[in-house]
Amino acid sequence: MNSHTLDPLDRQLVHALQIDGRAPFSHVAEVLDVSDQTVARRYRKLRDSGAMRVLGLPDAGRFGHIEWLVRVQCTPDASSSVATALAKRDDTSWVSLTAGGTEIVCVTRAPHRADGESLLLQKLPRTPRVVAVTAHYILHTYSGGPTGWHGKAQALTARQAKLLSPRLPPPPPRREHVEMRDGDAGLFAALAADGRAGYPELAAFTGWSESTVKRRLEYLRDTRALFFDVEIDSVLLGYEAQVMLWLAVPPTELVNVAAGLAGHPEVVFAAATTGPTNLVAIVVCRDIDSFYDYLTTRIGALEAVSRVETAPVIGAVKRAGRLLPSTRHGNPSLTGR
Repeated sequence: MNSHTLDPLDRQLVHALQIDGRAPFSHVAEVLDVSDQTVARRYRKLRDSGAMRVLGLPDAGRFGHIEWLVRVQCTPDASSSVATALAKRDDTSWVSLTAGGTEIVCVTRAPHRADGESLLLQKLPRTPRVVAVTAHYILHTYSGGPTGWHGKAQALTARQAKLLSPRLPPPPPRREHVEMRDGDAGLFAALAADGRAGYPELAAFTGWSESTVKRRLEYLRDTRALFFDVEIDSVLLGYEAQVMLWLAVPPTELVNVAAGLAGHPEVVFAAATTGPTNLVAIVVCRDIDSFYDYLTTRIGALEAVSRVETAPVIGAVKRAGRLLPSTRHGNPSLTGR
């Protein structure tokens, strides 16, 4: 599927699923004023072609876990093999090549009580071609992941978007943790493969009854321990350039700058981190010229930003928990993580 085959209805369907990944097709069809069969057929075409998928993911913080953002510097001849080794680990996501193919960036999660170094850093491929490794806590996510991408596919009216928004209770305080249950691992594994998997399939993965699966899924979603995302080739939505930004901001200005950054439609992910730069963002733009305009106008206007490092994303090896075929490494995703 190429960029010319994503017509207005496809874009509306993508936007609808970005709002609610498990919205019934009957409801989506009613809002879009088309038939249920049309929505289902369009969805299957996008999914089966590999252009798009819906996935359900855990919010690490709700389970008392922490997330690390790891940067691995390699010699050019080693980056591909090291990235693949990292991508094969169950505890990594968003493994990508940046900065001319000599740097790998990935996200990994670990329980708070665990020694993060022993979980990942000591298990990196042992080769002198790994030049340097830095790891930073993700302290707070402002955009991407559970918060969603503000830009979306920009194909629905405000009224349509409101009608499709799931009716969830107010989120609980961030400090409240959700306990993992036996069967949750299977549930999340199934939802990471297909966020729209039916209750019978989820029951088979967990060993629970369908009614138990339904109650657990609703509880995890209501407590924001589970969120749904749409993984789609960004080129289909007209975005050719994906760039990571590493920004240094005074702590007193961090919240204001991060909140403002998260509101930019170009930003798919923004989070506060530890380290020499304390704010990281992933930006998608139409092309390099558009990114230059964004950098010099939108980022340049943020007076509190004292330092900016930019790193083009040149290939995605793993997104949101899935190892990608090598033929698609050059197609970045709009998924925040």
